[in-house]
Amino acid sequence: EVQMVESGGGLVQPGGSLRLSCVASGFAFNNHAMGWVRQAPGKGLEWVSGISASGMTTSYANFVQGRFAISRDSAKDTLYLQMNSLKAEDSAVYYCAKSPGNAVVVGTSDYDYWGQGTQVTVSS
Repeated sequence: EVQMVESGGGLVQPGGSLRLSCVASGFAFNNHAMGWVRQAPGKGLEWVSGISASGMTTSYANFVQGRFAISRDSAKDTLYLQMNSLKAEDSAVYYCAKSPGNAVVVGTSDYDYWGQGTQVTVSS
C-alpha cells in the first residue's frame, strides 16, 4: 500500500522558516518523481515544487522566488521542502505527491498518490 506521511508544519512568524518532510512507503521511492502541492482555505490546489526521481532536476512555482528548496533522500525514502522567508500567503495545507513516472512534474494533475497534508500557518 502506498503511503506518504508529511510532518514539519506549524505556526511560524512572517520571515521565518520551516522544513517539511514526507516519509514514503509501499513503492520504489527511487523510481518516482515527487512534488509538493498546497491548498489554502477556500482555494484550489496550487503546485509548489517538483523533483525528478534521480533528484537531479527540480522545478518551482514562480511565487517561490528562491525561498523554497525541494530535496529527497533515497536512503530514507523521504522528500523534503525547506521553506524560508515565509509570508502570510504561504499559509496552507501542504501535501506531498507521487508521480507515476520519473520526470519532474509541473502542475497538480499528473500525480497519482497524495499524503494527508501538514498545516503551515504564517502569522504574527
